Amino acid sequence: MATALAALMSVPSMPLAPHATPIDDLTRLGRLVTGAGPGPRLLMKRDDLLSFGCGGNKVRKMQTVVAEALSQGADTLITCGGAQSNHARVTAAVGVALGLEVVLVLNLEGAPPATPTANARLDALFGAEIRYVPHRDDRDPAMRSVADALRAAGRKPFIVPLGASTPLGAIGFARGVAEVAAAGARPTVIVHASSSGGTQAGLIAGCALLGLPARVIGVSADAPAEDLRATVRALLHGIADRLGARPETVGADREIDVDDRQVGEGYGVATPASTEALELTARSEGTLLDPVYTAKAMAGLIARLREGAFADNDTVLFWHTGGQTGYFA
Repeated sequence: MATALAALMSVPSMPLAPHATPIDDLTRLGRLVTGAGPGPRLLMKRDDLLSFGCGGNKVRKMQTVVAEALSQGADTLITCGGAQSNHARVTAAVGVALGLEVVLVLNLEGAPPATPTANARLDALFGAEIRYVPHRDDRDPAMRSVADALRAAGRKPFIVPLGASTPLGAIGFARGVAEVAAAGARPTVIVHASSSGGTQAGLIAGCALLGLPARVIGVSADAPAEDLRATVRALLHGIADRLGARPETVGADREIDVDDRQVGEGYGVATPASTEALELTARSEGTLLDPVYTAKAMAGLIARLREGAFADNDTVLFWHTGGQTGYFA
């Protein structure tokens, strides 16, 4: 265990956001949802306040991923996502900070908007080259095509998969769990938004390696629970391989808890429950969620609170993974 933890903390990383993010008490939200009686303690890990590129979980992942890109001599980052991708925005910001060109392959149904908003506007502000494709399935072939053309021109592209949700990206997120341990927080439950699986894999691995007993609940923003569980488990095995550790050391033998009850009509589509969660959080804590990731995760947490799923002596940590720029889309 100690050897694997040392390996985790020694993985090369670019310190894009070197400051620990705060952990806030959500006392007002808790009272609003559960009433005046006893209930679990609610906390929020504020990764929306990571000090780079408008923050969010993708910053933690990209710190390790871009370190590998630089070690390979890359001069261009290529990645993909939806038109309002948080990961694309962070990748564009990484390119600016490290002097790398960035090409974003984004799927968009219909014509690009005349006036880009939110993340799309930030992608342009950070100077990324944006290429639109009509469907999600078109993104990977388009990225490979861009990379081939750049190599033919003598460039050194580095493809970052969707969401930077690779074992290396998950390792970047796992290191963030050390901030929770250093703050003395001992959550019994961690709830977060889960989509491409890297954040959940990182949280499980980080808790296992740092000895935090928290149960990690990923609230799916789009994928069926069975599919997302398989993705997370594969990433955990990949993390073990990268660290030279046994899979059980990073939690690969644990139950992977995915809640897909908040998916609604799918990726990028708000639901009545996510809208309520966004409004309750804003009006009780003054904290902004995004409509389709963190708000769906908060909707999952609120549903469980109303169901009485947590004990009064539980400490439930909601990991805010950012994306609040999406509110302005």
